[in-house]
Amino acid sequence: MTGPLLRVRDLTATVTTRREVIQAVRGISFDINADEAVGFVGESGCGKSVTAKALMRLAPEGASIGLGGSVAFWGQELLGLGEDEMRDLRGRRIAMVFQDPMTSLNPVMSIGAQMSDMLRRHLGLSVRDARARSVELLDLVGIPDPARRIDDFPHQFSGGQRQRVLIAIAISCEPDLLIADEPTTALDVTVQAQILRLLLRLREERGMALMLITHDFGVVAGMVDRVNVMYRGEIVEAGPVDDVFARPQHAYTRALLDAVPRLQGAGAVR
Repeated sequence: MTGPLLRVRDLTATVTTRREVIQAVRGISFDINADEAVGFVGESGCGKSVTAKALMRLAPEGASIGLGGSVAFWGQELLGLGEDEMRDLRGRRIAMVFQDPMTSLNPVMSIGAQMSDMLRRHLGLSVRDARARSVELLDLVGIPDPARRIDDFPHQFSGGQRQRVLIAIAISCEPDLLIADEPTTALDVTVQAQILRLLLRLREERGMALMLITHDFGVVAGMVDRVNVMYRGEIVEAGPVDDVFARPQHAYTRALLDAVPRLQGAGAVR
């Protein structure tokens, strides 16, 4: 296929809650190419997570979302697809790792059951083959003794292990695009670095595109090819990550960079 993997033009997202209506995303445009890693950076509330959910046609919890513009995935317009078609696309072609694994995983289902459900639904695997593949995936993301742990429940894993499980589920159907929404926010610094290294390795090994969303500019250093800086629902600066780090043009970008204690430490995720 030719052209970008993901082509977004003039995307708008209006979020409606019981209390208010928010114009969360205000006409943003960007591309993500196959095998490319692109970062989206900004403080909480800038619209980056809503952008990710908009691509998946998902609404923030407790709200509804209205979308405008164009989102084309391998040339196919997503905003006009029916819900059944989107459900087939989610997880299979585009997958997402959310901020909080405890709210993303079903607390009353074993990890193996949740992984097998994804594999059987999207790939048509048998119960036996789905379980075997789930064990392989848990091993791939660094879960010790995966053949035993596969029958454990989410609360029996540490925070870092739960995030690894979410990553295993996300990559299980070998998606073309992995969206990681603040994947290290709830983790301590050491575990954060481990998860970032895991994402970097999986992206390189599997040749998938990565959309990395974070409030921390230090996280994208050494992780992405290009970066988009979001502020109040708009992309205020975009470019190759090294250029943006070296020569930031927007005052908001400079403020974010000033908040990073040691940029050289961020690059150590490699």
